[in-house]
Amino acid sequence: MIRTEALDRLPVRTAVPALRRALDDRGVAVLCAPPGTGKTTLVPLVLAGLTDHGPVRRVVVAEPRRIAARAAARRMAWLLGERPGGRIGFTVRGERVVGRETVVEVVTTGVLLQRLQRDQELAGVDMVIIDECHERHLDADTVAAFLLDVREAIRPDLRLVAASATTDAQGWARLLGDAPVIEAQGVSHPVEVVWAPPARPVKPPHGMHVDPALLTQVAATVRRALTEREGDVLCFLPGVGEIARVAGQLAGVDAEVLQVHGRAPAAVQDAVLAGSSGGRRVVLATSVAESSLTVPGVRVVVDSGLVREPRTDHARGLSALTTVRASQAAGRQRAGRAGREAPGAVYRCWDQAEDGRLARFPSPEIKVADLAAFALQAACWGTPDASSLALLDPPPAGAMGAAREVLEAIGAVDAAGRVTARGVRMSRLGLHPRLARALLDGAREAGARRAAEVVALLSEEPPREYGDDLAAALRTARRGQDGYAGRWKQEVRRLSSSLGSEPSDRRGGGGSDSGGTTGGGFDDAVVGLVAALAFPERVARARGDGAFLMVSGTGAELRDTSRLRSAPWLAVAVADRPSHAASARVRLAAVVDESTALLAAGQLRVRGEEVRWVDGDVVARSVDRVGAVELAVRPLKQPDPELVREALVAGLRREGLGLLRWTRDSEQFRLRLAFLHRVVGAPWPDVSDAALLAETEAWLEPELSRARRRADLGRIDAGQALRRLLPWATGEAVRLDELAPERIEVPSGSRIRVEYGGEQPVLAVKLQELFGLGETPRVAGVPVLFHLLSPAGRPAAVTADLASFWRDGYRAVRAELRGRYPKHPWPEDPATVPATRYTSARLKRL
Repeated sequence: MIRTEALDRLPVRTAVPALRRALDDRGVAVLCAPPGTGKTTLVPLVLAGLTDHGPVRRVVVAEPRRIAARAAARRMAWLLGERPGGRIGFTVRGERVVGRETVVEVVTTGVLLQRLQRDQELAGVDMVIIDECHERHLDADTVAAFLLDVREAIRPDLRLVAASATTDAQGWARLLGDAPVIEAQGVSHPVEVVWAPPARPVKPPHGMHVDPALLTQVAATVRRALTEREGDVLCFLPGVGEIARVAGQLAGVDAEVLQVHGRAPAAVQDAVLAGSSGGRRVVLATSVAESSLTVPGVRVVVDSGLVREPRTDHARGLSALTTVRASQAAGRQRAGRAGREAPGAVYRCWDQAEDGRLARFPSPEIKVADLAAFALQAACWGTPDASSLALLDPPPAGAMGAAREVLEAIGAVDAAGRVTARGVRMSRLGLHPRLARALLDGAREAGARRAAEVVALLSEEPPREYGDDLAAALRTARRGQDGYAGRWKQEVRRLSSSLGSEPSDRRGGGGSDSGGTTGGGFDDAVVGLVAALAFPERVARARGDGAFLMVSGTGAELRDTSRLRSAPWLAVAVADRPSHAASARVRLAAVVDESTALLAAGQLRVRGEEVRWVDGDVVARSVDRVGAVELAVRPLKQPDPELVREALVAGLRREGLGLLRWTRDSEQFRLRLAFLHRVVGAPWPDVSDAALLAETEAWLEPELSRARRRADLGRIDAGQALRRLLPWATGEAVRLDELAPERIEVPSGSRIRVEYGGEQPVLAVKLQELFGLGETPRVAGVPVLFHLLSPAGRPAAVTADLASFWRDGYRAVRAELRGRYPKHPWPEDPATVPATRYTSARLKRL
C-alpha cells in the first residue's frame, strides 16, 4: 500500500508540476531542491507514474555511490509499500536487484556508463535523472555528456533531469541546452552553527595524514554535543582510518557508535539508515552521508571540515586520495543533515574566520583525477580527445595526454587514439584500464581465478591491518570473515565470470584454481606478476635499507617494520608522495623477481648508447635500462660526436654560460652588444643567455663540435666567439666602436673604460679630468652617466647632465673636497682651467 501521508509531506511535491511542464516542453530540466525535500525519492516515483494514474514511464536514477543507490531504492520501495526488486529496483557493481515489473531502477553512474557503452539507445528507458550532480564526479559528468549526445543523435525523446541540492544551476542549464531551472523550497528546520576550533593550531592535512590533535578535538566535540544537545550525532570525517581513530576515542560514551563509509558492510549501512531502536547513536561517516540519504534521528552534526579527493601526479605515475578542506557547499550539505527532521545544530571544528576562505564548490574531478578511464570511455564513444563532448569543464590537456600514453601502452587505443577491440573489452570489465590490462594478461599467464583475486585486491585497497605485503593480504582475504573479505570474494566472482572460460595456466602451479589450496610461493609469483602488469612504471629495484627506485624515476621507501625490505624487486601497487618528501611511501606492494619485472615493464626497456650531462660533465655509456632502473652499464669509448655535442649544450643550459672562458674584456664586449641590441635593435644581436643557448651553432662553432668534456668548454674564449655574431654582412660591424666605444677620452687625455651594465653607459672618472667639458657626451644617442670621483677615487657625485652640474652642483662638491684634498686644483670656474689628473704642485713642474 502506498504511504500517501509520507509522500504528501515531502516539500518537493510543489515543484513537480513545473518539472513535468519543463520536461514535456523541452525534454530536459535542472532540479534544485534542498536536502530532505524528496528530490531523490518522490520525483522519480511521480515522473514514473507510480503515485497517480498517469502514464507509466521507465525511469533510471543515477547516484554517485553504491550506498546512496541502495538507500534510495529501498526508500522508494518503502514509500510504495514494497520491497526492492518489484517496481523499484537497483543495480550497483556486483549486486542487481530488479524484476520484470521494475519501473524505477536506481544505478550508480559507473553502471550507467557501462550500460550506455553497450546500448547507446537505452532501449526501454524513458527518462534519466542524474542525482547529486553538484558533487562533480567524473562518471556523472561523463554520463551527462553521453546522454546529451544520445538525445541529439538518436533519442530526442529521452528525457533528462540534472538534480542537486547545491550546484551551479545556470551552468548545468547551459550545458543541457538552456534547460529550465526548477527550484523547490524546502521546509528546512533551523540549524544553529557552533564554532568549535581546536584550542591550539593544528597542522594542515597533507596526503592521507590528518593531525591527531584535530581528531582528538573532533572526539571531544562529539562528547560535548552529546552533553549539550538531544538526538543522534552525525560526525563527518575524511576517511576510514580517521573514523576508526575517533571511534576508539569515544569508548565509554553513553551512545551506540556506528561507522558508515563506502567499505562498510551493507548490513551496517542498512542499520544506520533504519534509525535508532531506542538509545542515542553517534554515526561516524565519510562524505557518503552528505547527500542522497537521510540518517533518521540526527539532530546534531559534528564536522571535521575535511574530505578526501583524488589527485594524480602525472610526472611520477602516482594516483591517490588526498585530504583537503571541504568546500562551503559541502559544509552546507553536512549542516543540513541536522535539520532534516527538527531544529538542530552543527559543530564546526574550525575557526569562523577560516570559513570565508574555503572554496565555494568541490574541485571537479575531471580537473584533478587520473583520466585514463575517462579517456577510454571517450575513445569507445568515438571521440578520443573528448572535444565533441558537452562537459562543464574540459579535461586538462596534460592529463589527457598522460592518459592516452597509458592506453596506448596497454593496447587499449592505437597510435591515433582510436579504441581497439582489446580496449572495448577492457572498458566493459568495470575496472580502471590498468586493472583491466592486469586481469586480461594476468589470466593468460596465471589463470582467470588467480588473476581475478589479485585484481579484486587492487580495485579496493585492503584495510591497513592486512599489511603492506600484497601476497599476505591475499591470503588474509581468502580466509577472512570481515566486511572487506566479503566484498572481495564477491568481486572475485564477478571478475572471474566476466572472463568466461579460463585459459590454461602458463606459469605452472598445477591445475587447481580454487583459490584456497595454492601454495604460498606460487601465490607470491602470481600476485607480483598481476600487480606489475597493472602498474609497470611502479616496478622498483632495491637500493638498500628499505629504499627502492621505481622505473618511473621516483624513489620509494618501505616502513621500518615491513617484511618486504629485503626484496630485490617490488611491484608497487599503492604509494603516495607527501609534498615535503623526496620519495614515495609504499603502502602496498608485492615481491617480484627480475624476469617478472622485465616481463611487465618490457615496453619501457631500452638498450643503447647514452651520452648525457651528469654531475657537471659529459658521461658516455652503453646502457641496458628499464625506465630509470639501470640493469647493465659500461663506459663508451667512442661516443657519437653529435650526442656529445647535445650533452654539452645540455650542460650549458643547466649550469649556464659560465662554463666558457670569460675574461673582463669579453664580459664587457657582451655588455656592449646587449646595450646596442636594446637601444638600436637590429642588426645588433640579442646576447641574452636564452638567445645564445638557442643559437649555439651561430657563435660556438667549430669549437663546440670539437669539445668532448667540461674542460674543453672552459678553453673556449667566449669573447672571440661572440664576434661571430657581429653584423658583418651589413657592414654595421665596423661601427661598433663608434656606436658603443669601449673607452671614451676625457679632457685630461685619459681613456676611461665605459661600463655598459646598466640602463645608461657609465663613466667613472675623477672630477678634475672633466674640467672644460661643458656638455654630456652621448653613446648611441644615450647620455653617459658620470660617476664623478674624488682624487682618491671615491664617489663624489653622479650626473647625466654636466652643464647642470657645473652650474648648480659643482660649488657644493668643491667646498667639500677642497678641504679634504688641498693639493689638487679646485678652481671656482672649472671651464677656465685645463683638465688634469695631477696635483697642483706637479702641474707647476710640467
